[in-house]
Amino acid sequence: MYPSERGLQRCIPLATTALTHKEIRVSSLLYSLGRWSFRSRRLVLALWIAALAVGGGGAIAFNQGTDNSFSIPGTESQEALDSLSHTFPQVSGTSAQIVIVAPKGSTIEDAPIKASIEASVKQIDDIKQVGTATSPFDKNISGTISDNKRAAVIPIQLDGGQADITAETKDALLKAGDDLRAELPSDSEVAVGGELFSQNLPTLSITELLGVAIALVVLILTLGAFLAAGMPLLNAILGVAISMTLIFLATLFGPISSTTPMLALMLGLAVGIDYALFVISRHQEQLRDGLSLEESTARSVATAGSAVIFAGLTVIIALLGLSVANIPFLTVMGVAAAAAVAIAVLISITLTPALLGFAGAKILPRTQRKAYLARNRTGNPEPEAVTPEPQKPAAQPAATTPSPRPKRGFFGGWVAAVTRFPLVTIIAVVGTLGVASIPALDLRLALPDAGSLPEDNQARIAYDLLSENFGEGFNGPLIVTGSIVSSKDPVGLMNDIADDIRELDGVAAVPLATPNATADTGIVQVIPKSGPDSDETKALVKEIRSLHDHFQDKHGVSLSVTGFTAIGIDISDRLGGALLPFGLLVVGLSLILLTMVFRSVWVPLKATLGYLLSVGASFGAVAAVFQWGWFAEALNVARVGPIISFMPIILMGVLFGLAMDYEVFLVSRIREEYVHGGHAQKAIRRGFMGSAKVVTAAAVIMFAVFAAFVPEGDTSIKPIALGLAVGVFVDAFIVRMTLVPAVLAMLGDRAWWMPRWLDRILPSFDVEGEGLHHELALADWPVPGSTDAINASDLSLAVDGDTGVASIGTPTLFHDVAVTVPAGGTLIVTGATAEARTALLLTLSGRISHFSGKLKVVGKVLPQRGSAVRSRTSLVLAGNSHNPLADLRDAAADLPSVILIDGADALLTSAGIPATSAALAEARDYASSRGKPLALVLSGNDSDELTRLVDSLPDRETDARGTRSPSILHLDTPADTRTASDTLEKAL
Repeated sequence: MYPSERGLQRCIPLATTALTHKEIRVSSLLYSLGRWSFRSRRLVLALWIAALAVGGGGAIAFNQGTDNSFSIPGTESQEALDSLSHTFPQVSGTSAQIVIVAPKGSTIEDAPIKASIEASVKQIDDIKQVGTATSPFDKNISGTISDNKRAAVIPIQLDGGQADITAETKDALLKAGDDLRAELPSDSEVAVGGELFSQNLPTLSITELLGVAIALVVLILTLGAFLAAGMPLLNAILGVAISMTLIFLATLFGPISSTTPMLALMLGLAVGIDYALFVISRHQEQLRDGLSLEESTARSVATAGSAVIFAGLTVIIALLGLSVANIPFLTVMGVAAAAAVAIAVLISITLTPALLGFAGAKILPRTQRKAYLARNRTGNPEPEAVTPEPQKPAAQPAATTPSPRPKRGFFGGWVAAVTRFPLVTIIAVVGTLGVASIPALDLRLALPDAGSLPEDNQARIAYDLLSENFGEGFNGPLIVTGSIVSSKDPVGLMNDIADDIRELDGVAAVPLATPNATADTGIVQVIPKSGPDSDETKALVKEIRSLHDHFQDKHGVSLSVTGFTAIGIDISDRLGGALLPFGLLVVGLSLILLTMVFRSVWVPLKATLGYLLSVGASFGAVAAVFQWGWFAEALNVARVGPIISFMPIILMGVLFGLAMDYEVFLVSRIREEYVHGGHAQKAIRRGFMGSAKVVTAAAVIMFAVFAAFVPEGDTSIKPIALGLAVGVFVDAFIVRMTLVPAVLAMLGDRAWWMPRWLDRILPSFDVEGEGLHHELALADWPVPGSTDAINASDLSLAVDGDTGVASIGTPTLFHDVAVTVPAGGTLIVTGATAEARTALLLTLSGRISHFSGKLKVVGKVLPQRGSAVRSRTSLVLAGNSHNPLADLRDAAADLPSVILIDGADALLTSAGIPATSAALAEARDYASSRGKPLALVLSGNDSDELTRLVDSLPDRETDARGTRSPSILHLDTPADTRTASDTLEKAL
């Protein structure tokens, strides 16, 4: 806090932070960044290449590989498994199995077949990291030979979790299966599978590259030049490459699933291409309008770059919000994907302007480039385009000349059609998407297992052979465990518990019930009748857990259910339970962020409801394909069944950010037209036609990239990719480009309404760079190179005491103020009321932003540079100060460029002219000694007394123009002085 503001807080019953609108001038900062990147393009490019080289080297040196094991702290299954790792390590690690099926007419117990299996068991037992390999003919276990004697299973228990097992061990197990297959009769079937082989490492195929090729075609058609089309791809590929290096480097610090880099790759490609497209498209548009290369680059980063940052921020926050589920692997996945998006944003606002600098005029299509060079024959054009006059930042749209009418074309016809009968359009869209969401009601969640692998995969073959010969439940055994340390007959106790569990509905077999070697922990292996991802198995787990008290009372054992299947069920339940709070987080975030951007209540509500429609339709498409089987064969879906557990929460988070992309780029353009033209219906048409082309291109690119991961994608990625592809298509073309114009047309001017109290408490993001345009328009006002301390023209402050909205007949504190104060000069403000004079000084010092007119203080445009002005000015409210002279000295100590003294005649009454004159002279001497001429603004009732004060200053204290006499500004008295105080408080 400035020393002078201590008095300010004592005098006015409002916090100083409320004195000005909280605005975040992102566009102004990005304007400077874009210009710097353009000028320092070689350095920027070198830094990004160096980042890739360092990250790549680190990833190669320290990569620990991915980990596909899933854990969920705090659940019964995880806690039981962690306990078994200490008390019964033989069963706590991952497992594998070899399934053998004898030829028709033979049995598994035929001597040659039996001998080969026994020999294979011994071979497997000698493999490193294998704890035990159990013969199916072992008398101590049951359930390893099928009822028809044609099939057998070799259970293999390994030492360590899935991530601990080396590739050498996996290869040795597969070789043992091949050796056994070679020993058995030719018609025999042998397959190696189990938990260890239940998932494949995701890989890239030519299909994913097809999505990039489609993106390139769309970019060429949109931007019209190969060079321009290649830039977004280069940005995206570089960003993805850096993201991948960081992800694999992060494996040094903790486990990362194989799905994580694929998700980051998919998102990084999509947003990286789109974000660069937005910036380059705006750059081309501005070059056609006559801006120079450097100026256009800076403005493109300031405007489109602001929207890119906002859109990227929404994706990042939504991805980080995945941590609400409190599942480590999902949190890591969200953080990694968020990092990929963040890198894409950084590249778009730094590397893209640098590449634009390298490209020069070649960024334009050939015919446009010739026209541009013809206008700028010097070879390195730098003329500035004529900027429009700044708009008065009043609540009502400024009545300025709207942008030229664009050609109608396809998009003009489209927006005219959807807004002609807006209510019909709204009902049709909501009804259609509501029907499309119906399959989502049948959505079931589960973790992927070998059953979802391709049919020719050996683990999938083993899965199917088990189901055919033993029953589906053998692919998802449960482990029931508990402490039996107090039992005197541990073997008998475990058999009794096994007998009780056999009687439960849904139990196919209990092949194993045994204590550990120290007889303090026992396990019961339970085979369900149904598959691991079925509702029946889930119900069985729930039933066993519900009998906890029964087993406690009857056997004195506290039992828990664990195993891969139980962990999958717990993860699905945890994720299902997290959907509602996560959805509320995303929806709440959407409302707040969009309200800050568009300064409207209805626009965020409409955007959020549209997002929910997109989510419902995408969920419906995933359920229809992966559960109902629609187009499953065409999309290469290996097995119809439950959806991977974390699909809904990831899809909701990612789609939220992407939906906000299109909302910002489409609606911000409509809002810009509305502010400039003031006609709601025309603004919709003009804004839509001005942004629809680039939004369409961006949506087609994202759809192509996501859709390319569906046919040949990883099992975990396929449903997410399909959901995102459908969600992007629905959100861009049905919600944003159809529903949004219809809703805005129906609302009219009301679409842009916002309560004054809400507008005051929410920060404002200058996404479309309106503030920047205002600054650029006043850059050479009043004259180029002006060093005046204060310049004001047509300055007015009028706020309604009830609504806070300025209108005709609104009480006015001051109006049409025009004044110039040179550096080191003096201004005396008199007339009107004390409240009006206070309001003017608050405005001049950057502490009130809701005014109209032009105002520049110490070379900074207000209200855009309010923070800079406040740091260079000191305000003394002498009329309400206990010691105004001390406040004046405190103000001077801050070494400001301007000191504004409100109620200066009270200062004279308190200290007298000589003391006040000495203090002011001392302040000016102090500023002058540091090369900063000090301007003074004094307000009060008695202009003669204040003039005598200024005349009493030493003769050497003249302003920068050599003028000793002060300027005097006499404010008109408001028509209704009774409302002045209330009006001032509303303004604050």
